[in-house]
Amino acid sequence: MTDISESKQEKKQQMPPPVSNPYSTSSARNYALGVLTVVYSFNFIDRQLLSILQESIKLELSLTDSQLGLLTGFAFAMFYVTAGIPIARWADRGNRRNIVALAIGVWSFMTAISGFVQNYLQLLLARIGVGIGEAGGSPPSHSIVSDIYPPEKRATALSIYSTGVNIGILFGFLFGGWLNEFFGWRVAFVVVGLPGLLIAILIRTTLAEPIRGLNENKQVPEALVPFKQVLALLWSRKSFRHMALAAGLNAFAAYGTLNWLASFFIRSHGMTTGELGTWLALSTGLFGAIGVFAGGIIADKLAPRDKRWYVWLPAIAGFISLPFTMVVYLTSSQYTALILAFVPGLLFNVYLGTTIATSHALVGQRMRATASAILFLILNIIGLGLGPWSVGMLSDYLLPTLGNESLRYAMVALIPTVLFWSSCHFYLASKNLRTDLAAAPD
Repeated sequence: MTDISESKQEKKQQMPPPVSNPYSTSSARNYALGVLTVVYSFNFIDRQLLSILQESIKLELSLTDSQLGLLTGFAFAMFYVTAGIPIARWADRGNRRNIVALAIGVWSFMTAISGFVQNYLQLLLARIGVGIGEAGGSPPSHSIVSDIYPPEKRATALSIYSTGVNIGILFGFLFGGWLNEFFGWRVAFVVVGLPGLLIAILIRTTLAEPIRGLNENKQVPEALVPFKQVLALLWSRKSFRHMALAAGLNAFAAYGTLNWLASFFIRSHGMTTGELGTWLALSTGLFGAIGVFAGGIIADKLAPRDKRWYVWLPAIAGFISLPFTMVVYLTSSQYTALILAFVPGLLFNVYLGTTIATSHALVGQRMRATASAILFLILNIIGLGLGPWSVGMLSDYLLPTLGNESLRYAMVALIPTVLFWSSCHFYLASKNLRTDLAAAPD
């Protein structure tokens, strides 16, 4: 009897002490999600600001559409995605809270100094700095959100986080448009960039680093999974290959639209940045946020019946957007175009929350930030890298024959075609999704 008691006592002593979960309450989880969503909003305020200012910048610095497309697209995207992988690897083993705080501090500073540039090269270097800083925002944030919310609520939580895209677009267009009209584009960069430095301090001092796997009662191995292993696992899943390509093509259409829509309305409809910024803040900002949020909730509601709704939903959204997108570019009526732009504005980013959540479901806990970085690598090379640049290059190519209308026809030729292609791949991803999810590691 004494031996049994001693054995129990030894086991008790060997057991690790209970772990305190800083996110055991809904208020703590919601606060973290709210702060990270604000961070993501500033990510897109700083990124999107250039698109409403670019006509003024083009005039002052004597730029071409190809140069503008490079600024907002390929040059930004290449540094964004190149820095994203090592930062995501750091996030899978390090303190994700600190990485997010550092990231927003860097990109906000680089946005603010964009207001002091004197030539194209200086602006290009500043935008590259913004891209490198923003690379540290999403992968660690995705990983934090997936650790503090259970799987059945993860798409909703990640969709709420992803509304930061459209909240950022809303304020980027709204503030950028009016600041540019009254004070000029240089002041707009400084005013929008500086608040991010304060948010970096807020994150560092008020957010706790979550415990990996605690929410799912899983012991997460300390060893970092090799990058090649994560890449090989994702590549082996046909559903991920189709889904990642679909997301990239959807982003091509979205970024191609976002970065050129303001210029299109200014050139083809003669609008001012103040009025236009207000319209676009509502259509692509407010309605876009509603679309992302609703997409995550609807997918989580339908997924218990069939997990394929995570990819069916963005496919349906893309197909519905097609005719509205074409009419926006082809109609001669300014206000018809502005009103119809609310539909693709609502539906363009439905894919974000569902795609990130599905990517995380296909891998283990120590792979989530890396899986996000791989997804965003594909998404941003195709979408952010090629979307704005391709539209700008085609616009320059059509300029000698179409003049001021070259941008209109560059957009109508590229955006609907790529959006249709994206929707087809989301549908194809559904063919293997249930099998791939069933084979996912712990």
